Amino acid sequence: MNPSPPPRVLTLIAQELTPEAFLPYGQVVRPVADNANYGPDDAQLDLSRGVPRFYIMRLEGRSLKFGSITHHANVTQCLGAVSGACWYLGVARASVVSDEAAVKGSEEIETTDNAGLPSSEVDEKVQKKLTKARAGHCYVPPSPDDVTVFRIDGPQFVKLHRGTWHVGPLFTVPMMDFYNLELSNTQPADETTHSFKSIDGVTFEIHDHL
Repeated sequence: MNPSPPPRVLTLIAQELTPEAFLPYGQVVRPVADNANYGPDDAQLDLSRGVPRFYIMRLEGRSLKFGSITHHANVTQCLGAVSGACWYLGVARASVVSDEAAVKGSEEIETTDNAGLPSSEVDEKVQKKLTKARAGHCYVPPSPDDVTVFRIDGPQFVKLHRGTWHVGPLFTVPMMDFYNLELSNTQPADETTHSFKSIDGVTFEIHDHL
């Protein structure tokens, strides 16, 4: 039997993080005055499906290369660098299919918190075989063409819509600490991962022109 060919390496150019560019994937949250009232620019959180967990996550050895991507279907995760140093996050639109749609076989992608696929893309996306996650929900696997990478630095953090595919934080220094808001059982019970390397035959490498 001939060995499998090595995966193709796709280059992704890091984009500047702006609220408008990040909107399909979540929110960008930046400093506001101490006496500012709560409003739409604050993180719109959904922590209703479990016990919130807010902690400082220490990561080491995260290069700008990856071959898989993950989503959490039950929480709006927040991530931010403690130091404000530069880091990178790869994302793709949420593609969780609602329970009702999965049972009926209808062409409905969950759109809670502005997540999910725009209606113009639904017909093409649902042609793929729905996949059942270990967490119990169904989803449409992401395509390599769906992935975008953002460069994040300074005093800001991101809130991911429920189900947003993401990879990272990634960075070039040996170690970084990150604020992480999720649920107490997110890591053991709500991590769904798609392997681009084994399923699509591709891996990614991030380039930054700055």
